[in-house]
Amino acid sequence: MKNNKKFFIVFMFCLSTVLIFRFTVQKAIAFQAYTHTALTDKVDEIFKQWDRADSPGAALGIFKNGRIIYARGYGIANLEYSLPWSSKNPSRIGSISKQFIAMCIAILAEQGKLSLDDDIRKFFPDWPEYNGVITIKHLLYHTSGVREYLTLVELMGKPEGSGYIYTPNELVRTLSRQKELNFKPGEMFSYSNSGYFLLSEIISRVSGMKTSTFAKKYIFAPLEMNNTHFHDDPNMIVKNRAYGYSPKEEGGFRLDILRLKVIGDLGVFTTIEDFFKWDQNFYDNKLGNGTQNLINVMLTKGKLNNGEILPYAFGLNISLYGGLRTISHGGSAVGYQAQYMQFPDQRFSIVILSNLSNFNTGRIARKIADLYLVDQFLEPPTPRQRKRPKRDRPEPITLSSSQLQKYAGNYYSDELDITYTLDVENNNLILKLRETSSTLTSYSTEKFGWGRRNLNFMRDREKRITGFVLQEGIVKNIKFQKLSK
Repeated sequence: MKNNKKFFIVFMFCLSTVLIFRFTVQKAIAFQAYTHTALTDKVDEIFKQWDRADSPGAALGIFKNGRIIYARGYGIANLEYSLPWSSKNPSRIGSISKQFIAMCIAILAEQGKLSLDDDIRKFFPDWPEYNGVITIKHLLYHTSGVREYLTLVELMGKPEGSGYIYTPNELVRTLSRQKELNFKPGEMFSYSNSGYFLLSEIISRVSGMKTSTFAKKYIFAPLEMNNTHFHDDPNMIVKNRAYGYSPKEEGGFRLDILRLKVIGDLGVFTTIEDFFKWDQNFYDNKLGNGTQNLINVMLTKGKLNNGEILPYAFGLNISLYGGLRTISHGGSAVGYQAQYMQFPDQRFSIVILSNLSNFNTGRIARKIADLYLVDQFLEPPTPRQRKRPKRDRPEPITLSSSQLQKYAGNYYSDELDITYTLDVENNNLILKLRETSSTLTSYSTEKFGWGRRNLNFMRDREKRITGFVLQEGIVKNIKFQKLSK
């Protein structure tokens, strides 16, 4: 009995020692060994509301003159295991991934394996012949007019993060089925995830290897970004990764998991410390042939058919903040937010990786820039204001149940390869798509609203409904044919 008691005391002592050690190690990881100053105290204050043991948060890196001057984590990277955030936790960076895809394209061009002026039909033989050739440049600069695939899969009932899995091959087929572009290639700028997804497919088809493998061989390995990869295998184990979360209305958080093999417009996992190596490569290139010509290509702005110069380069926004030149990009994925902001002339950069869906990384990055560059700004720093499209809709009208019955039936779109069902329930016209049901709003006998979308109904000579045309933002004229009542 005494031996058992002695064993229990020794066991508890060992266990408490391990737990104390584990906690100490975790705290050491979370709170990096960087010198604290009045500025870093102000930075910490910005993140204070997330710097808790029960909240997702973020990792921050501040780079200056070739070194990391401050890096630390705030909050929890994995709520299930109480893993605190640090500069070593890999996290999704959403659309910041685009610049890595652009670099892969630039390297292939430098190798002479493709031209930026190549027609994309060279790589996608089944691609439709639209009114105007789509080139690799058009995809890079978001001037292709190709419909947004995130909109299309949402209209197919497979929105991002819903649990429905769509594959790269399925996306290529879906985009190839589209009968129209949003606009003639080169006529305007319209941010497109489809373009960078197609670029990732081009990289694979030209190089003969998976895009993730190409990026590792020609970017991540040469820069020793050992904790960075394109996540095209949803079953891949990523050690110490940050998991994405979204807040719940009733309080707390829910886990957001993206299980797609699709990369290009997104897909990169990286850490603060790895991203520092990428940031520094803009000043002293080690990729491709090792000259700054590759970086010059990356920073070359796009141009429209009318000669207008765009503020967008190879997956990078080129702009001004406080009168100072900036190279930047934001990113979001299900449960994640990220921001990269470089001031090249000041050799100063900010990177924020967050695992909380409503974390405003862009606003916080600007706040940090305001702290560190206040004496160097040439004008008052003001963020670029986004123009929100105006909705031009009439007042809703009320239709009787007998009137609504004329719209009931099944409607098929060959562009989406999907059937919508319209039913009348409780004097409302209901659109059914997979397991979801949505109430439509009638604005006239020809026009109905479905959230931000419009359904414009078509009729034959006898005034019978034959189908409708679906419009969502810049994606227009997706036709649905009525199959039956």
